[in-house]
Amino acid sequence: MTITRPLLYLASHSPRRRELLRQINVRFETLLLRSDLVRGSDVEEIPRDGEAPTDYVNRVTAEKARIGAVRARERGLAPGVVLAADTEVVIDGEALGKPRDAAAATRMLLRLSGRSHEVLSAVAVATSETRIDVRLTRSVVTLKELEPAELRRYVSSGEPLDKAGSYAIQGIGALFVTRIEGSYSAVMGLPLYETGELLRSSGFDIP
Repeated sequence: MTITRPLLYLASHSPRRRELLRQINVRFETLLLRSDLVRGSDVEEIPRDGEAPTDYVNRVTAEKARIGAVRARERGLAPGVVLAADTEVVIDGEALGKPRDAAAATRMLLRLSGRSHEVLSAVAVATSETRIDVRLTRSVVTLKELEPAELRRYVSSGEPLDKAGSYAIQGIGALFVTRIEGSYSAVMGLPLYETGELLRSSGFDIP
């Protein structure tokens, strides 16, 4: 008897999320959404007026999963489940997003320097265009007081430029992290515990 297992599509450009899924032996295909200035973006990642960071992260993640399901159908792909995620660094009640340039990265890191901040990471699974389940995790990360020279070196390395909050805990940025309370994988960009729960409930056979 042949057991048919669901097909998983990862709606993300992030190499870190691909790495984390491989870590838990989950097979997937990458489903890229538009996210550039030339072709436009499938999901507009801009907080609405008065929108709380938690609501923003949940909304964007669910929309990524929904749009992923739409794009899979439009492209004639085999039926499957779409996985999407979003991670935001929050300080003083503000989601920082990703820096536009080196100057913005420097400003963000100066705000985080010597302080604790919250990392919100949500994951969503869409089993159809209307059936979407979202889970949110909160972690608290503390950074050391950054010296001006090491801040300049870090920004000039280019690592902060596509990272929420302008640092990568899995990269050079780990040198600045003095404490983490919560999920390391969530701070990287994909909360694996919650991801596993969602995938199991969607029919995936994972450990």
